[in-house]
Amino acid sequence: MIGVVSSAQQMRAVPRASGQRAVVMTMGALHDGHAELIHRARDHVGADGAVVVTVFVNPTQFGVGEDFETYPRSRADDVRVCEEAGADVVFAPNVVDVYGNDTGFATDSVTIDPGPLGGILEGASRPGHFRGVLTVVAKLLALTTPDVAFYGQKDYQQLVLINRMVRDLNIPVEVIGVPTVREPDGLARSSRNRYLSPDERAAAAVIPQALDDAVRAGAGGTDAVVAAGRAVFDRADGVEVDYFVVTDPGLGAPPSRGDARVLVAARVGHTRLIDNRFVRLGA
Repeated sequence: MIGVVSSAQQMRAVPRASGQRAVVMTMGALHDGHAELIHRARDHVGADGAVVVTVFVNPTQFGVGEDFETYPRSRADDVRVCEEAGADVVFAPNVVDVYGNDTGFATDSVTIDPGPLGGILEGASRPGHFRGVLTVVAKLLALTTPDVAFYGQKDYQQLVLINRMVRDLNIPVEVIGVPTVREPDGLARSSRNRYLSPDERAAAAVIPQALDDAVRAGAGGTDAVVAAGRAVFDRADGVEVDYFVVTDPGLGAPPSRGDARVLVAARVGHTRLIDNRFVRLGA
């Protein structure tokens, strides 16, 4: 029987297993992508370890006009997914437990500055987003005290920044990125996919198609990758591209040849979706 705890005091009282403790951090509305993270965590720590899944809709990573109030919440379904995927504990705190008040940041709160990487791509489109993300990740790491933490590669910029924070602040946890779980047509699994109407869902399939064409153009270099992806969007209706760029794996300038990442953000109706793929540049 899975354990469900809702306060910091209860989480601290959860006994340690003889093996490693893994954490999977979520905002709920769990789907197959989250289940894959939990499976990976379970396999990693084995029968002697423990897997903790956090379920917390973090107010400080939502900007003005974003979907904090309407973000899907389904506690009973989330607990079921966690149990079926092999988790031992669900930690579902409220805002007061995490921030000490019921709104999030206070005017005098100590927070995590994401640095220059927090101001590009998603950070440019959503000012303050990564301050909220890194602050809550640091808080949840302190509350769950894991040895290892699993995050999906769909939120690639987030994964890079979490790795950077853990390294720069000497936080004793191993961060493992897990490949994106996709729908049959290639669309990345996301809790926000449920916002899409049937017509919008059909239109959203252009996002993985653009990434596929971009990856196939990798031998031609950065310009060819971007041109191939943009050409797919130019032929499509109902999708507004925010950015479609190529970076090095650490989100810096892309190399002339070698390993790189292509990242995209696009709006379909009122829903903003992100995705990314590995690409090898040059012959």
